[in-house]
Amino acid sequence: MADDKFNDLPLEWVRAFEAAGRLGSFTAAAKETGLTQAAISQRIGYLERRLAYKLFLRKPRGVALTVDGEAWLPYVTSGLNTIGQSSAQLFGLRRTQLTIAASASVIQHWLMPRLVNHNKPLQLTFSTMVVEADFKQQSADLEVRYGIGQWGQRICTPLFTEQLTPLVSPALLATVTHWQQLPKLAVSGPRLGWHDWAQLTGDAANPMAHYRFDSQTCALAAAQQGLGVVLASLPLAQQALACGALVELTPQRLISAAGPWLTAPKDQLSQLDWQQLSDLFTEASANPMR
Repeated sequence: MADDKFNDLPLEWVRAFEAAGRLGSFTAAAKETGLTQAAISQRIGYLERRLAYKLFLRKPRGVALTVDGEAWLPYVTSGLNTIGQSSAQLFGLRRTQLTIAASASVIQHWLMPRLVNHNKPLQLTFSTMVVEADFKQQSADLEVRYGIGQWGQRICTPLFTEQLTPLVSPALLATVTHWQQLPKLAVSGPRLGWHDWAQLTGDAANPMAHYRFDSQTCALAAAQQGLGVVLASLPLAQQALACGALVELTPQRLISAAGPWLTAPKDQLSQLDWQQLSDLFTEASANPMR
């Protein structure tokens, strides 16, 4: 048959072509695949003879794809990616135990409420982190990091959009005519603060907080005790709002470009495990508070 030459193409020949074409070099392809340059050249030569098409132009200073090679490369890359992704989904190493490192506030107010939807045969261990620098010392399978989603060799997805607004206990609010008269509670760390709120709203800036805490959990607890007004992360304050322990003071929202992201080292998890955890913990998942 006329198509016989396309049947049973050895995958190692095709992989050698794809790597060399994508990287633009037999040497780079050899380094990526763990083969020698001679082995890459040999496999591509076998492939060209089988197809009866030249895929590369050999030049004194390197190689370049021919018109045919350039046309075929995107299809080969797509096909190999599909094989890799489907293999990870179906046959990848499935974990039975995973460790998640995050701040106490994120664990208590975001991750734990969503565990009611967790019915997978997967044991999760949570490790509480206090400061971002601690992540450098961690060996957790997943980490919740605060930022804009740029961490090199890590896959990541945002847990939620960070929105900040003043919250106060109803009892404390009843003691004043204007909430701006109340003491302010501040939270140390990477989140935006009262100065940023003043720039957004035009309120009088008051940099002096009566109390400062190192976590949203402590600041929310202090606000519920009537110690002052907290510029709170709305996604982390849903339980306090739902039970009436705190109330919102304004419809205005301070939207932060940074926020908490679920992250993991690339190739640490099977694609299926990562997708299940992303679905469980990200904002798009069912909200147990609603």
